[in-house]
Amino acid sequence: MATETERKFLLQNDDWRKQVLSKKEISQGYLNSHAERTVRIRVTGGKGIITIKGKSRGISRAEYEYEIPVEEAKALLILCEKPIIEKTRFLVDFEGKTWEIDEFYGDNLGLVVAEVELQSETEEIGLPGWVGNEVSHDRKYFNSSLIKRPYTSWTVEEKQVQ
Repeated sequence: MATETERKFLLQNDDWRKQVLSKKEISQGYLNSHAERTVRIRVTGGKGIITIKGKSRGISRAEYEYEIPVEEAKALLILCEKPIIEKTRFLVDFEGKTWEIDEFYGDNLGLVVAEVELQSETEEIGLPGWVGNEVSHDRKYFNSSLIKRPYTSWTVEEKQVQ
């Protein structure tokens, strides 16, 4: 079984922008966003991708990801729950790990989060100075939750956790 293990963080400053290796635009939607499983469709870099994820257990969950024809992915986005997630993903290396920093637009404008994939839940990593509070266990930061309750609808207090 394929397993994804990742930690997610808010950012405390924009220093990471000086270290960006690459970036890409992403449009993604959810055919299913149930807590037990999600089925995501993504269009990025001229490719279509379907991803099936299982229920989170700690910071890990089953994940299966496959490339599909981009035209089919675009057609499937129309069937997805709304709103569609629009974001730019920036890649930054720090101490041998590639960090994915997502800057959201549309209904999630203003949200920026950083994720790093790990080999196991016990793997220790160094944290860059631009990393803020960890939100790995806070479901409201899951992309599949952001379609149900977008960042722009959060209260000022909820946003101040950053």
